[in-house]
Amino acid sequence: MASTAAPDTATEPLPERADVVIVGGGVIGASIAFHLAEAGAGRVLLLERDRPASGSSGKPIGGVRAQFSDPLNIRLGLRSLAAWRDFARRPGADIGLTTVGYLFLLADDRELAVFTEGVETQNRHGVPSRLLDPRAARELCPYVDPRGIVAAAYSPTDGHALPRAAVTGYLRAARRLGATVRTRCPVTAVDTADGVIRAVHTPHGTVHTSTVICCAGAWSRAVGALAGVALPVTPLRRQIAFTGPLHPAPPRIPFTLDFGSTLYFHNDGAGGLLMGLSDPRQPPGFGREFSREWLAPLRTAAARRAPDLARLPVVDGWAGLYEMTPDRNALIGETTRPGRFLYATGFSGHGFLQAPAVGELVRDLYLGREPFLDIGQLAASRFDGGAVPTPRPEAHII
Repeated sequence: MASTAAPDTATEPLPERADVVIVGGGVIGASIAFHLAEAGAGRVLLLERDRPASGSSGKPIGGVRAQFSDPLNIRLGLRSLAAWRDFARRPGADIGLTTVGYLFLLADDRELAVFTEGVETQNRHGVPSRLLDPRAARELCPYVDPRGIVAAAYSPTDGHALPRAAVTGYLRAARRLGATVRTRCPVTAVDTADGVIRAVHTPHGTVHTSTVICCAGAWSRAVGALAGVALPVTPLRRQIAFTGPLHPAPPRIPFTLDFGSTLYFHNDGAGGLLMGLSDPRQPPGFGREFSREWLAPLRTAAARRAPDLARLPVVDGWAGLYEMTPDRNALIGETTRPGRFLYATGFSGHGFLQAPAVGELVRDLYLGREPFLDIGQLAASRFDGGAVPTPRPEAHII
């Protein structure tokens, strides 16, 4: 596999001018930079406050799927899955894509009803998902206790890949195509006048530009505020645990999720397992330390659905930030004032899996092209007046 180390461009000077400045060097910003550079969109500059993939995109393994309950997210997932499968050719990098499928475990008839409707919607849009009985679920994933579920939902074309490798692949290709990337270069101010953007300021100098694209993940609220734009994004810590190599090695299993508890687990690529859980007690904030106290609810959830997991050792862990919106759907769009302030953020745990499609959408939004999907319902203005759209039934699964 090619190196996943992102290029360090902190010591190179800033250009004085750019046609578009992308703020944020995670997978969303990297995808947008690649798609804009590929389209010949002019002088593209990406600014990253730390290192590329140093935020949410630093997650060791990220899921990729099209199993959603609504057509918009299904189409984003399908478009992105096709791009992830083609990533070795375009833009040209190995991202360790493993197509093992996604397996959702359903504990009762209420959860089954939600996924029955969801599978029907997915099938209408070309997703080969299907419902399974408990025995079939256990055949796919031997860790599952079939006595604790009434059914499962499975799509064989889903899987997982390496987010850091994807960021590196996108950025290297973007630079080959003429984009400029600068690391350790936070945006500290955005100049506007007469309703348009004039420049961005950084500790290393000022860049004159008429367009800013905010892809700053958990830090997007602050970046938007620099331009007077409200982006309702809240940082929330999420943790994962690693068992280390197991003996005997675990079988190859799907990306398995317990719908009710949000417990998930899958192979880690190194002879062990990765396990995660969205702890509802976690308060919002920018803390990124791994806490072993979180292992207690993780093991409790595992004991109910996959008892063998609850007894496995945990040798290491990881904590990162998700950028949450009130309805757990992304924010993608462009403001009317100031003009040419675009944003793609608030993915609530789905940014990696949707990144290729989002790169296309923001490219087309910037260039005034007809996008493959109407994203009007993802505009940040949907929260104007304090209204919160109803979250999707599976919105707590991240």
